[in-house]
Amino acid sequence: MMTRKKEDHKKNSNGAVKDHDRHQDHSSQKSENETPVAEEDITEVVDKEHELETRVAELTAGLAAANDKYLRLSAEFDNFRKRTLKEKMDLMKNASESVIVNLLPVMDDFERAMYAIENSDNLETTKEGIQLIYNKFKDFTRQNGVVEMEAKGLVLDTDHHEAITKIPAPTEELKGKIVEVVQKGYLLNDKVIRYAKVVIGE
Repeated sequence: MMTRKKEDHKKNSNGAVKDHDRHQDHSSQKSENETPVAEEDITEVVDKEHELETRVAELTAGLAAANDKYLRLSAEFDNFRKRTLKEKMDLMKNASESVIVNLLPVMDDFERAMYAIENSDNLETTKEGIQLIYNKFKDFTRQNGVVEMEAKGLVLDTDHHEAITKIPAPTEELKGKIVEVVQKGYLLNDKVIRYAKVVIGE
């Protein structure tokens, strides 16, 4: 019995030794397989980190510059819009100034004609004076783009004429055409500013 126990103890001791030797061999093999971190790899990582930081700084600076440029352009556009609006309002307010200035001489002529009518017995001279004023005013309107519409004898054109009534046509040729103009129509630079009121023959 004692001999068997000694043998078992010896076997266990031998197994433990073998396990210890095997563990040491495995540890030695593991140590041999591990590759130490090279100094070049560390330097490369540091360089890349520095490069990324530089790039981030550049992008941040670029974003700040772009934002500043946007704010400046926005302010300039706002000033331009306000200035343009003011100029437009001034133009609308004073647009009729030149027209009124050019009409004043016509008003002067009318005043002189009225004075002549009251203080002159020569009716013919007065009529000539009024005709001159009328011609002068008509020339003024023409110079400002105002043109009288043609209407009498033409076929009704609803883009230019407004028929107010119909009467029997004096001739066969005037049937369906304008036989009389009650109120003249006018164009301003080819735009209708007043339709001609006309009478149609039937």
